[in-house]
Amino acid sequence: MRLPAPLRRLARAARHAPDRLLHRIRHRRLVRRLARRGHPRSVLFVCHGNICRSPYAAAAFSRALPQWLREHVRITSAGFIGADRPAPPTAQRVAARRGLDLSEHRSALISPMSVQGADLIVVMDARQRAAVCDVFGGRWGDIVLLGDLDPEPIDTRAIRDPVEQPEDVFEAVYDRIDRCVRVLAETLAHRTPATGGSA
Repeated sequence: MRLPAPLRRLARAARHAPDRLLHRIRHRRLVRRLARRGHPRSVLFVCHGNICRSPYAAAAFSRALPQWLREHVRITSAGFIGADRPAPPTAQRVAARRGLDLSEHRSALISPMSVQGADLIVVMDARQRAAVCDVFGGRWGDIVLLGDLDPEPIDTRAIRDPVEQPEDVFEAVYDRIDRCVRVLAETLAHRTPATGGSA
């Protein structure tokens, strides 16, 4: 039997309470860890289908990096299902209003080769991090949950999947991705090339 809406909201709030309570600690620890790692030579953004979140995150991250660092970092994205698909029209419209062009994007499948070739892997939720490790041979310490970089208070660590949702959902998701990739870019840019290294 389906629970009434108020009870569903209460259950969801209880389920994500640890995310909210631990966010500041996770955020600080992750920023410190990334700063110690130095510059990655390659960053792979991963989401479920590689048509909404990860291609936008990759484009927004590239724009957020200073030019001197952007020239030295290979930025790619991938997903777990459905190769060679375009970003949905809603994703393209919302991205375009933010000055990012997703019209040429085609989804790519994650593989052991793409995982092993990335110094830093950025995922949208904890299940994706586990899959990258367990199925594709990723190293736990090389994988970042993007939502942990959010400088604002959160409801959940996961970056919501906006696929097949209205534009306002895309706007909210892309707002959050923008905040998170700015922190990522700023953290990596604080390292100079002389002190940086492979991640």
